[in-house]
This record gives sequence, structure tokens and C-alpha cells, in this order.
Amino acid sequence: MRIATYNVNSITARLPRLLAWLESSGTDVLCIQETKCTAEQFPAEALREAGYASAVNATGRWNGVALLSRVGLTDVVTGLPGGPEYDGVQEPRAISATCGPLRLWSVYVPNGREVEHEHYAYKLRWLEALRKAVAAGAAGALPFAVLGDFNVAPTDEDVWDPALFEGATHVTPAERAALAALEAEGLSEVHPRPLKYDRAYTFWDYRELRFPKNKGMRIDLTFGNAPFTAAVKDSYVDREERKGKGASDHAPVVVDLDL
Repeated sequence: MRIATYNVNSITARLPRLLAWLESSGTDVLCIQETKCTAEQFPAEALREAGYASAVNATGRWNGVALLSRVGLTDVVTGLPGGPEYDGVQEPRAISATCGPLRLWSVYVPNGREVEHEHYAYKLRWLEALRKAVAAGAAGALPFAVLGDFNVAPTDEDVWDPALFEGATHVTPAERAALAALEAEGLSEVHPRPLKYDRAYTFWDYRELRFPKNKGMRIDLTFGNAPFTAAVKDSYVDREERKGKGASDHAPVVVDLDL
């Protein structure tokens, strides 16, 4: 069984590439982030024609998450239970469902913007709410995983130049402690291998030729419970999908399971 997580940076802009990638990669379940569309604009019919059921949590603008599955999609929970609000609303940043033998979450963690910004405090509150929300699933017997764009680089090895990020979000001790607290609920990170170079970056900014120069970050992550990680056969960053015209600024992260 093959699952993946992918920040598509607008599903409507990326739909032809996404459909081609789903077919060529043989992905069974895909966790999507940053749909940048409303639920009504989400291309559910095109995905259904490609063989995928979909569940979406999206209201437009810059957020939005979804789950695609060709192995079943049931017990959908839209949103983050107990999640904090920002500017008076709970943003569409989480969705979970049972997909065949798995229970999966697709999450898009707030960016944080700047350490002194209210969005950073919101990010930490959101991660704490996520920890509480996934605790029961993490401790369960069903293979369970949380995948998505966490907007946190777990270690200094996960950014191309740690010195450039001093004092910035994505690398602060508090953000990394939030990931450690998530793991303490019974989850372990699945580390992907790179298809090129020695570091498995998942995001490269469009500016300054950062992708060809491999100046990236690893912020798209997978955390699974013991039944999930025991089934992992392989994981890799599909760097090829970041290439070419019309690509997202993220690459898909693929996880192969013996399920």
C-alpha cells in the first residue's frame, strides 16, 4: 500500500500535474495541504473519475486540506477538535479519516510568520491541540499516522543553512519541542530517503533558484504509531515532481507499507 503527503500549493492550479502524478506513482491514499480553494471549488469529480474518493476541509484563500483514497474513505472528521481560532475562526487545517486499514490525518500547521507575531503563538497552540486530538489514535491498535506540512524543520540538518534561520520560525526550540511532545503520545517519525543529494528536503522556495541549488527545508513530515511504523517498507521524497513548469514549491513524500 502506498500513501503520500503533498502540499500542492493550489489544487486547481496543480490539477493536471496531480492527476498525472497519482497515476504514475500508484498512490493509494494522498494527504493534501494548501488546496487554496473552497469546498465547492474542490475538483472532487475529476478525482472521482481517476478512481479516488475525496474528503475536503477548505474555505478558500491560503489554507485547506484534503484526503484522497482509492481504498475506502470513512469516518471523516473535518477540522481539529479543540483547535484554536485565528482572527475569530478555526482555519481549515486538519482532516482525518479511515482509509482501508489505516486511520490518517492530513494537517497543515500554521506558518508562524515571525517569532514575535501572534501567528507564532497561534502555531504553538495549534500544535498542542493536535497533540491532544491524536493521542487516542496514536495509542490504538489500528495503524495510525499524521502526515502533512508541519512548517517545522525537526533538526538543523533539515535546513540548507541553519545560520540563516537563527531567530526565525520553523526552527525554534518551542516548535521542535511541540514535535517531540507529539511523538511522546506514541508516534515516531518516518524518515524519508532523498532521491538525490544527501538530504531529503521537501520544500524549496521559488525565489533565487533555490530548487536547482538545493537550498531547501524538510518540513513535510510523517508521524506514525507502532502498528504503522512496523509496516513501513520504504519512504522517499519524490523530488522529480518538484521539477518543471507549474510545479508546487513542495515535493510529495511517499510512504510504502506492507498492509
